[in-house]
Amino acid sequence: MNHKVKLALVLGSVRAGRFCDTVARWAAAQIADRGVFAVDVIDPAAPIAPQALEQRLADADAFVVVVPEYNHGYPAPLKQLIDSTNDAWRAKPVGFVSYGGMSGGIRAVEQLRQVFVELHAMTIREQVAFAHARDQFGIDGRPLAAERAARAMSAMLSRLAWWARALREARATAPYEGALA
Repeated sequence: MNHKVKLALVLGSVRAGRFCDTVARWAAAQIADRGVFAVDVIDPAAPIAPQALEQRLADADAFVVVVPEYNHGYPAPLKQLIDSTNDAWRAKPVGFVSYGGMSGGIRAVEQLRQVFVELHAMTIREQVAFAHARDQFGIDGRPLAAERAARAMSAMLSRLAWWARALREARATAPYEGALA
């Protein structure tokens, strides 16, 4: 029962010169440091065959979405990736690391929470948000307020791991699709 949680780290931007890479590298390092996750980075900027994407999402026990806020919302390529499969998200937890201007991406996350509820995914309340993100990271790619960011990430990942294990066991015991019977 001590198996690692298969976590898909989903990047939410495809823009040229995107800041998503900096935030995602930090998030991936934080996730790796926990030692409880096996991470699969899913980047919509890298071409992924539809069947391969669907399989990688289906294989995941949990998700962390690194999402920017563009014009008070989340990017269309992220929506396309999410909508590419419905079943892969069901009865699995989703955590968020957001970034943007003054809101730190929280408006994009609130919109994504609505999308994931429709897909029967369970979003984690705790999240990490970087307001004025480009000013929050040093040239080494690490947050300037490293301790605060690490605390927020730790809280989110702790909840995510708990839910991932609980829902993995529940899916194995009684498939989610049978819950309607």
